[in-house]
Amino acid sequence: MKNVRIIMRKQWKDTLKNPTILIHFILFPMLGIIMTRMVKADGVPKDFFVNLFAAMYVGMAPLISMASILSEEKEKNTLRVLLTAHVTPWQYLFGIGSFVFLACMPGAVIFSQMSDAAGFGQKMAFLLILAVGIIESALLGAAIGVGSPNQMAAASAGVPVMLVFSFLPMLSMFNEKVAKVAEYTYSEQVRILIGALGKGTIAAKSIVVLFLNLILSGILFGALYRKQKGQDNFF
Repeated sequence: MKNVRIIMRKQWKDTLKNPTILIHFILFPMLGIIMTRMVKADGVPKDFFVNLFAAMYVGMAPLISMASILSEEKEKNTLRVLLTAHVTPWQYLFGIGSFVFLACMPGAVIFSQMSDAAGFGQKMAFLLILAVGIIESALLGAAIGVGSPNQMAAASAGVPVMLVFSFLPMLSMFNEKVAKVAEYTYSEQVRILIGALGKGTIAAKSIVVLFLNLILSGILFGALYRKQKGQDNFF
């Protein structure tokens, strides 16, 4: 745990110096605040933009941040240096993953406070749903980062995947065909679940899809991790 804490502290310092990574954690919460306060229209629920941008935030911020951090430090051989200091790959990955999770949670708290979730219990459920989505997205980003030889390759693979998971929740609201595809993705189920809080309409299917996506992301990460471990001396 000492090594994990050191890695997290190092990443906090690096992120404060890197606006490209930092903007991922504040973009959608800021958009949620602006759109919720400025856009008032008949027939549009008060928390419409909160639920929408929360789902998009889950699909973008953890995924692209995790992929960017891992690919950058692979390219710069940072992990190789850390391993000479007796930091194992799993300690490193857990440290970076914990950093990304904790960096995303303030945004999740902002969304929960802006939502129509009533009472402490519903707001905690809101945060729990976003937390599961963040973990899933970070795991998928870790798979992309681990499987990419450099930052350019990670961006080439990560940006299209990020666009799919962050924009499907929005597109599904306006297109039935897209909705039929989106319902099998974790970001869309996050939007559905947080929108259903307090309405008594949470379906078991949403929970199942969310955790199936989590398992698939874990399998993908494990496969790419083992592949890289066989190719690179520092994995």
